[in-house]
Amino acid sequence: MTTLNELSKNNEVNFGTSGVRALVENLSPIICYEYTRAFLTLVCPTAKSIAIGIDLRPSSTSIAEAIMSAAEDLGINIIYCGKLPTPALAYFAMTLEIPAIMVTGSHIPFDRNGFKFYTPKGEITKAHEKIILSSPLIDNNSLKKRTKQNYPLDTAALKIFKERYTSIFPKSFLAGKRIGVYEHSSVARDIIKSLLSHFGAEVISLERTSTFVPIDTEAVSKEDQIKALNWSEEHNLDAIVSTDGDGDRPLISDENGHWLRGDIVGILVSQYLGATHISCPINANTALELSSPNLKTLRTRIGSPYVLEGMEQLAKQAGSSVVGYEANGGVLIGSNFEINGAQLNPLATRDSILPILTILASSVENKISIRKLVNRLPQRFTSSDRIKNISNEQSQNIISGLIQNTNDQCKLLNLIGINETVSIRSLNEVDGLRMQLSNNMIIHLRQSGNAPELRCYSETNDQKTSDTIVTTALEQITCFL
Repeated sequence: MTTLNELSKNNEVNFGTSGVRALVENLSPIICYEYTRAFLTLVCPTAKSIAIGIDLRPSSTSIAEAIMSAAEDLGINIIYCGKLPTPALAYFAMTLEIPAIMVTGSHIPFDRNGFKFYTPKGEITKAHEKIILSSPLIDNNSLKKRTKQNYPLDTAALKIFKERYTSIFPKSFLAGKRIGVYEHSSVARDIIKSLLSHFGAEVISLERTSTFVPIDTEAVSKEDQIKALNWSEEHNLDAIVSTDGDGDRPLISDENGHWLRGDIVGILVSQYLGATHISCPINANTALELSSPNLKTLRTRIGSPYVLEGMEQLAKQAGSSVVGYEANGGVLIGSNFEINGAQLNPLATRDSILPILTILASSVENKISIRKLVNRLPQRFTSSDRIKNISNEQSQNIISGLIQNTNDQCKLLNLIGINETVSIRSLNEVDGLRMQLSNNMIIHLRQSGNAPELRCYSETNDQKTSDTIVTTALEQITCFL
């Protein structure tokens, strides 16, 4: 093996939609060390300091130790920020103009983990990923000789991140509101509670856990849907908020305990900010374009690096008012915005805190419930779910077979229960296979970039139909293996 790419393939370690992802057992110290060395020497060669953070997964600490070993061997000063949300670490690094690495598996299963890289300007691009993987391997025995180091905890990142929001919203704008915080094992749980309390809300803590719980904000489990409905009724809540494990994807419910779809969250945040140029992935709700025909939108592949590339393209046209978001609810800020007379600075990575606060603020300022905010939008409904533990090869075979065979496309529609009079209006292969039908239904299949999963997305004019399409499609899709 001569390059990091070869080492990665042999150990089944890959870049996902956002960052490196693998089974914990495959993220050996040498793998973590080599990725860090490649990032710092090839992407950030002039770095003098680096910020390191972790989520609450048990395996994150040992991964961080290998990462910090590589930085130390390169003579780089380590600022260890400990357990904190990914956007807090990224914002801190951007403020200090230094690189950062966040150890997190985000929402993927417990037996996996990973890490995300940030340059002083924000999350790395797909071009950076290729550069990192091209790195030649070196003979290095320092990990074997090294004794465990204890790095002092630096809490400045959390302080700066909180100030980002306390500076733009009125101190008591949530007075009188009862807001539940679904804590589980989110690394953002404490800062969310602190901010909501600061803004005057009565905070009700819900289900804090000591074991790690992978929460996927794009495919909320039936169990979590039922929990939210029960909590809302039991505690008479105005909203329930939460995030995924590393705090860069929000989960927000209305006053009835119904979770908002992430792409609806993105539209509401964009409207609150007054964004004129928006980058979002191909699977996000088309209510975006329907809500304002004058918006300049750019649809990308799924994954924050692609959304960021889209934002950079839009910034050349707009110069200001640029926002990006994903179907998981994470929002990225590409330019300065003014809120309540204060400046909101750019943050070139997904954030969950801004969406939570802006939707609550929009509800308060408009004097209407969150559900009524949502109902103001064009009524297009999305749904998504996935088949777990299906190999990448199987997913690829299914999708490529459907792309190449129009008869199989028609067969799938028939199995789903689509009327034979409905035809396929257009196909989009930007990321997987996305079929737009003559009745305005949308069905989208793609291989997950983070885990061995086949994902299905749908969009129709009512929620029940969208849910049924996804459920039925995933039940029938294996017949194409």
